[in-house]
Amino acid sequence: MRVLILGGNGFIGVAVARSLAARGLSVVALARDTEMPARRYPGIDWVKADIAQLSRPDDWLALLAGIDAVVNCAGALQDGPRDDVAAVQFAAMNALYKVASPRIFVQISARTDDVAANTPFFATKRQADAALRASGLAFVILRPAIVIGRAAHGGSALLRALSAFPLVTPLVFGDSRMQFVALDDVAAAVSDALSGDIPAGSDIDLAAPQVMTLAQAVARHRQWLGLPPARALALPVFFASIASGAADLLGRLGWRSPLRSTALEVAAGGVAGHATGSDRAVRSLDQTLAANPAGVQELWFARLYLLKPLVLGTLCLFWLLSGIIALLRFDASSTHLAAAGAPTALAHAITLVTSLADIALGIGVAARRYARPALGGMIALSLAYLASATVLAPGLWVDPLGPLVKVLPSIVLALVALAILDER
Repeated sequence: MRVLILGGNGFIGVAVARSLAARGLSVVALARDTEMPARRYPGIDWVKADIAQLSRPDDWLALLAGIDAVVNCAGALQDGPRDDVAAVQFAAMNALYKVASPRIFVQISARTDDVAANTPFFATKRQADAALRASGLAFVILRPAIVIGRAAHGGSALLRALSAFPLVTPLVFGDSRMQFVALDDVAAAVSDALSGDIPAGSDIDLAAPQVMTLAQAVARHRQWLGLPPARALALPVFFASIASGAADLLGRLGWRSPLRSTALEVAAGGVAGHATGSDRAVRSLDQTLAANPAGVQELWFARLYLLKPLVLGTLCLFWLLSGIIALLRFDASSTHLAAAGAPTALAHAITLVTSLADIALGIGVAARRYARPALGGMIALSLAYLASATVLAPGLWVDPLGPLVKVLPSIVLALVALAILDER
């Protein structure tokens, strides 16, 4: 069987692709970014495409050639520069249903009739599920609860980050009830759907019977990381509004924070109520964590996940203020160059160009799309500053205020930001 996996580079998509390939199936994984996953998983055929652009039935024909089954793991939480929820979750799927003729179509969906049911994420999921049922295709719909695996992304990454918070655990909606499912169990359910062990036409919840509060789930993760117990600090609800507002603003800049308004609306209502009466054995959160013991790399990830916005925000403000202050004190800034022997006109030109460059880099790192080149530019420009200052005014290295020495930590901070920039 040759299987096409949509969203093949996602948290669930990668696990499904690897699981099916290990079972001997021929796997084709579709993703927007394929360069890195192709190196990581060379046994999988990777196809580069943006699902949001596949809105017409004809757009799918070449991708479906030789395909026996389709597994849809694609999704988008909220609209943003890189995401169009309606296009990815409904328009493209509706076009696909009209030309697909696989033996089975497996849809990774969600419970769409509970909390946050009217958000674009759940509304388009619900529309796509209805269109799939009406399409005449043989299908299986799987509705996982909160998915926990060896890797982490989105909500599962946030759980780890909260569990690593020092001294206390700050929580909003700490009493919200949660259900979980192991990522391996989701992948196994997809395999069973493809083999026919799950009959066509099935619509199944995937969730362990164990129900716990958000505070309990974070405490379990903290124990898993090997950290001592911490007191839960209940924060007022308005903190959630502030966090979601900031996260939604960052979402417009391309940052996919798990604190965006859709995620927090779900967290407020809880992720529970999944049916657990099927014959499928699904591992609980405790069993999943026990099967994937944490090492120092998980602890590093949890702590760095908390620090990532602080690192990037610090660099953004540092470079913005550096450029703005230099412009506001233009004469004083250019005087340093003139004192080093540069002609006045040249000193003014260099001050203007470098100040604008500082501001541009500060703005660039705030936008996800330009963050990587902006960080590289920060490092290159810092090195250029150091080299030119060493030639023109070497005495600055021993200045009591250390204007050159202080540039070195900013270079290191930019290197750290580059190291933790990738989301997948």
